[in-house]
Amino acid sequence: MDTFAAILTLALAVGALLYAKVAFDKIMAKDDGNDTMKKIASQIQAGAKAFLVTEYRMLAVFVGIVFVIIGVTGNAEGDNGLGWMTAIAFVSGAIASAAAGWFGMHTATRAAVRTTQAARSSLGEALDISFASGTVMGFLVVGLGLIGITAFYMIYGAENLNSILGFSFGASSIALFARVGGGIFTKAADVGADLVGKVEAGIPEDDPRNPAVIADNVGDNVGDVAGMGADLFESFVGSIIATMLLGFALTRMDGGEFNKAMVAYPLLLASIGLVASYIGIFRVKTDDESKLHSALFSGLVTASVLVVIGMAILTLFFDVSYTYKDVAYTKWGIFGALVIGLSLGVIIGKVTEYYTSEHMKPVQEIARQSQTGAATNIIAGLATGMASVWLPTLLLALGIFGCYEMGGIYGISLAAVGMLSTLGISLGIDAFGPVADNAGGLAEMAGLEPEVRKRTDSLDATGNTTAAIGKGFAIGSAALTALALFSTYQVTAETLQGSQFEMLINNPRVMIGLLIGAMLPFFFSSMAMKAVGKAAFSMIEEVRRQFREIPGLKDGTGDAEPDSARCVEIATKGALAQMIAPGALAVLAPIAMGLIFGAEALGGLLAGALVSGVMMALFMANAGGAWDNAKKFVEGGAHGGKGSDTHHAAVVGDTVGDPFKDTAGPSINILIKLMTIVAVVFLPLFIKKGI
Repeated sequence: MDTFAAILTLALAVGALLYAKVAFDKIMAKDDGNDTMKKIASQIQAGAKAFLVTEYRMLAVFVGIVFVIIGVTGNAEGDNGLGWMTAIAFVSGAIASAAAGWFGMHTATRAAVRTTQAARSSLGEALDISFASGTVMGFLVVGLGLIGITAFYMIYGAENLNSILGFSFGASSIALFARVGGGIFTKAADVGADLVGKVEAGIPEDDPRNPAVIADNVGDNVGDVAGMGADLFESFVGSIIATMLLGFALTRMDGGEFNKAMVAYPLLLASIGLVASYIGIFRVKTDDESKLHSALFSGLVTASVLVVIGMAILTLFFDVSYTYKDVAYTKWGIFGALVIGLSLGVIIGKVTEYYTSEHMKPVQEIARQSQTGAATNIIAGLATGMASVWLPTLLLALGIFGCYEMGGIYGISLAAVGMLSTLGISLGIDAFGPVADNAGGLAEMAGLEPEVRKRTDSLDATGNTTAAIGKGFAIGSAALTALALFSTYQVTAETLQGSQFEMLINNPRVMIGLLIGAMLPFFFSSMAMKAVGKAAFSMIEEVRRQFREIPGLKDGTGDAEPDSARCVEIATKGALAQMIAPGALAVLAPIAMGLIFGAEALGGLLAGALVSGVMMALFMANAGGAWDNAKKFVEGGAHGGKGSDTHHAAVVGDTVGDPFKDTAGPSINILIKLMTIVAVVFLPLFIKKGI
């Protein structure tokens, strides 16, 4: 049964890669515009490539070092989950994650100029190209993830599922550095372009005179395409592997017989989600500006409904019922848990939309408060971000309760897989946003007719909303994935240490872990925010220098051209130098806690980081999204429109929110997952350790 599921999953995963190739070829066959558009697009493509090449070279050193550490740490019997099998899986996960980010970014930077050209004649065709680019990213992530998981499962077998966790560890490592590094790059460029260009020089957004504009467009791709793809890639593989491992461990506890269906079930869920995503793609069609968002949402809902139907049919034939600690869980209860997880992702996304959409009251209130200056704008934005936390948290809590009641810890883990099962289309909906944003920038820089910019702005506005929804979805999936991995940690620790392992709140070691774990997301966010500030400082100085020293640049007279390559170089160096410390914190903190205080304290650290991390991620992502769309609401003509004092205040708020929503906030997702994976992988070293 598990072999059948693995073969089917592998075949569908290969099909996903074939779809990505066909979609990419169709995009490349489209017209890429005039010579000016091609020149600008080539600068963005070159900048994105240069950044990722430099970043991946640095990460190759890190991956090589960790590969050796994991390999030599394994014992001679190979029964502690470490060793060269885990090390090979680790390297493979890192390569797969990097490959998904690379090809997704490669596609996005080429789709943007073709979206711009398509927008000269049709909004519908522009949507087709930009959305197709997003689905290339989505199907690459799902295809590469499933190929890696199933290939290692078929080679290693169920008895070595601990070693396959190395694949998730590798993916998480790349994801964190990609998210942090890409986030620092894009926000350093964005802050420099906005503060000097819009506020100081008074020139429009994406004006070709601004030397930071190219770097800003590069950042959209390395941060919101490669970074987001890597983030959800590791959530996807982490949730599946954790569920498979739990399925194996739960049926073997207390001398039980191995139930292969519990290992196969998450693989089949991911497979059905892949097919459902493919069908849902065909629902995303419209030429009506007012129906852009509903067309995208229709595709996601269609895919979600098909997953529920498909899994209901499969559950008829798969017995995934089990007993844990004298409580029996039925297969239909477990099916109910995955439905909860799938629904939860959609609902949290809609809640996020309420707090971040320019059409909703919270964002419009921030815009209104901007009439009295930047201070009241920032106060309103912070308040909105804080208020946005309560409902998603309550939904997560109720969802976890329902999943546990229906399916136990296996049900919670499967809910994470359910939430991510439609990743092929949900990531496509999210990743089309940066393409639309770049398309608008290209239209402005190439001096195209106003109708083109109007169409790309419609796509961009929809993309901003879907990006905010995507961040909410990523946070929700991160919470469930981390909880799934935490359950794996607990079950594995109970297996290794027996009844001696107890994570009780009155245990001083557990309390120490809880406090330190709750602190880490704050410290990590501080490091990320300071990194953006340092990189942005250099960018601002460079833009000011060019406006000051290049004759005619600021006024747009003569043949003066900005030195955009210099700004890309500054953003690249700043991002890569500043990403090391936050990345090291995520890997070293759980190892240090486990070695010093033991496995119980490490469990406390993971729990504390999960709770405070989810709160911080929701707050920062939603506050940043609300500030961004409040600025766009003003730019649409509200409260004085562009150039007014209200607009200047809104730009300042948006600038504060940039590192919130695109650097620190989304990186916390990966922080809590990576620390949990590190804890599970190295757990054998922490048993009966500590002072």
